[in-house]
Amino acid sequence: MTAQEYRAPESVGRLQRAGLLAGGVGLLLCIFAAIKSPQIFFPSYLMGYLLVLGLSLGSLGLLMLQHLTGGLWGIVIRRPLESATRNLPMLAILFLPIVFGMKYLYGAWLDPERVREEPLSAMQQGYLTAHWFYIRAIVYFVIWLGLMLIFNRWSREQDVNQQDRSLRRNFKMLAGPGIILYVFVMTFAAIDWVMSISPHWASTIYGFLFVAGQLISAMSLMIVITVLLSRTSPMHGLIQTRQVHDLGKLLLAFVMLWAYFDFSQLLIIWSGNQPEEITFYRSRLYGGWGAVAVIVLIFHFFVPFFLLLSRDLKRNYRLLPKVAIWLIFMRLVDLFWMTRPEFTIHAVPSWIDVVVPVALIGLWLGFFAFNLQKMPLLPLGDPKLPEAIAHHEH
Repeated sequence: MTAQEYRAPESVGRLQRAGLLAGGVGLLLCIFAAIKSPQIFFPSYLMGYLLVLGLSLGSLGLLMLQHLTGGLWGIVIRRPLESATRNLPMLAILFLPIVFGMKYLYGAWLDPERVREEPLSAMQQGYLTAHWFYIRAIVYFVIWLGLMLIFNRWSREQDVNQQDRSLRRNFKMLAGPGIILYVFVMTFAAIDWVMSISPHWASTIYGFLFVAGQLISAMSLMIVITVLLSRTSPMHGLIQTRQVHDLGKLLLAFVMLWAYFDFSQLLIIWSGNQPEEITFYRSRLYGGWGAVAVIVLIFHFFVPFFLLLSRDLKRNYRLLPKVAIWLIFMRLVDLFWMTRPEFTIHAVPSWIDVVVPVALIGLWLGFFAFNLQKMPLLPLGDPKLPEAIAHHEH
């Protein structure tokens, strides 16, 4: 196998151009929205940003999981996963609007008048400061970028030194601690960027909700990309039904994991019934937000769960990508439900809630497609590659 034989097809170039075009137009509308209605724009931006951040961080988590387990399911999606992680430098830059819009997002602990009306504990006053917010955000991105750089560099070295088996051991040795670090850091990022919107409420499982949601988003994206690549050379004939089936089974597992974490949080808070703990659900389970909660319950869990139970659907190249795209959309609806009730009682999205995610997803896909064209579509130096693409069904 040679690297030139496994370059991305022209369809990836078209995806790059379409994504950057949509992202560029959306970015201009975002600038207009930020100037005209900053109090609406910045909550919308946070929601959209968390979605695209989840695509990259979820891919980083899946990449480390594949290296740790050595599963054949991850061989054919390894290069798309690596390409998704290489969007993290762009996401570090796209975090700046959140910094600029902090007074619109985190007034509950930044605004002295609001703090006097609803005092924070001594620990919260020391932790929730703009200074430490900046420092922790830098630390988070340094850790994520460090993991991304190491795994991508070793992957390139593995392609060059195909007989070197020591790299396989290095991947596995770092993947275990890397997964723990990813979950740990994402938990603190979720606390800082989302849970602190309502600083008087806390949940110890909150970060796990984001980790599980990111894995759903990333795996859904990988299913769509895998099926698209399977339609043209060089991946046509190499990607087989059994591989797509494996990805569908993992997507089902992540949907169940997310539901378990979400229900566990609700059950613990409901049974405790403490005034300081129930504020999160009091604003989200009644009125219009209650209707959104029902939509999330039905279309983020029940419908995908029962659909993905079907073996035939998980092996269907036409239907499985549609379920995957739907789950990415429902991730956005779930983020809308988790973040927006702190800013408005109205559960109807505005035009800004549509434009911002379209702009960010467009930019993300454009840079993802650019990254995907830089390396062969398969990890040619991985010793398990021949087994992963061997033609047999099960």
